[in-house]
Amino acid sequence: MKKLEFADWLGIGFIILMTIFFLLIPAPVKAADGEWGKTGHRVIGQIAQDHLTPEALKAVTELLDGETLATVSTYADEIRSNPAMDGFKIWHYVNLPLDKKYQEVEHTQDNVVTAIEKCIDALKGGALTKEQKAFHLKFLVHLVGDIHQPLHVGRKEDYGGSTIKLKFKGRKAEETNTNLHVLWDTNMIDDFKMSYTELSDYLQSYQKVDFPQGNAVCWANESQQIVKKVYSEVKVGDYLSYPYLYSNFYIVKDRLFQAGIRLANLINSIYV
Repeated sequence: MKKLEFADWLGIGFIILMTIFFLLIPAPVKAADGEWGKTGHRVIGQIAQDHLTPEALKAVTELLDGETLATVSTYADEIRSNPAMDGFKIWHYVNLPLDKKYQEVEHTQDNVVTAIEKCIDALKGGALTKEQKAFHLKFLVHLVGDIHQPLHVGRKEDYGGSTIKLKFKGRKAEETNTNLHVLWDTNMIDDFKMSYTELSDYLQSYQKVDFPQGNAVCWANESQQIVKKVYSEVKVGDYLSYPYLYSNFYIVKDRLFQAGIRLANLINSIYV
């Protein structure tokens, strides 16, 4: 057997080091389907921020160390790649059959409704640390957005529209392969070509607060009523274009605005 020279050992060492290096690099994480996507959540956060009372604004600013509701609105999605946070994945949605309201279904695990209620209780209670309360506030901002996205109260069998594959071409975008869930989360909002600050300002410039505050159960039932229409208008493989956007984007705008106002009212009621 040939005796290994120094150069041979050097080469072997390099291979071992590179192997360790690549093993330590985290595998790419598949992005979670949207929950309004980043833009939608930030729009909701910004609208809520603009409608906080002085008392609530002071409390929120201190709790979030100067961050805004818009900037923390995507936190609950950003932590989903952390295995330690797997237990919170079920907080983002609730599956309902199309013929039953939330209160008519037996719920055997947490869902977006119970999670919102838990966050409210945590923020109202006095036993948690500042970090724990900040965690629940960030989740509350996100989940109020989620529950107003109709496909987050969709059917269990198609994962809230995620298995309904479609093609979509908006006014300015190239044709894209998508699914019903992502279409409502992201595609339609992105096709509007506005930043979250522009879209939040636009919505607040003409939308009126002519809807009840309600609570998480009410919001889930509203989304379920909308999702019936959403499901009835598409099937797997459909090609959707501007006419679909034109006839449905008003719903997206309404739900974004409603979520922002309701979130503000909720936070204002906590910090009185």
